Amino acid sequence: MHAIEAGDTLLVESRTTAARARQVTRDFLSRIAPRDPAEVDAALIVVSELVTNAIQHADGVTGFRLRAAPETLTISVDDASRERPHTRRSQPWQPGGFGWPLVQRLSKAVRVDVRPGGKTVRSVLSLAH
Repeated sequence: MHAIEAGDTLLVESRTTAARARQVTRDFLSRIAPRDPAEVDAALIVVSELVTNAIQHADGVTGFRLRAAPETLTISVDDASRERPHTRRSQPWQPGGFGWPLVQRLSKAVRVDVRPGGKTVRSVLSLAH
């Protein structure tokens, strides 16, 4: 099994789906062995939410990156919208509105960089030693 060195990055430039992004993330994390199942689950939830939000609210993903550091995983999702993510107020029985708060809760840090051609949403997750 190949161990990912600190600073290793995986870049997926093409438009991607949430299912494809989750598989890429699983494969990427499997090279950082061993992993706590809770860390993997958190990463997969964050990836799924960020990619799904880009698809539903920003006309798709324009870039997807994973970066491993000694104690963190950074997930970056690019899209073509300049609108920042926000919490949608909805009733518990209504669908939607839970993804962005979930990303914020699971992440050590979240950053949104708006640029002329869209934005990048970055989530930093903690990884055990």
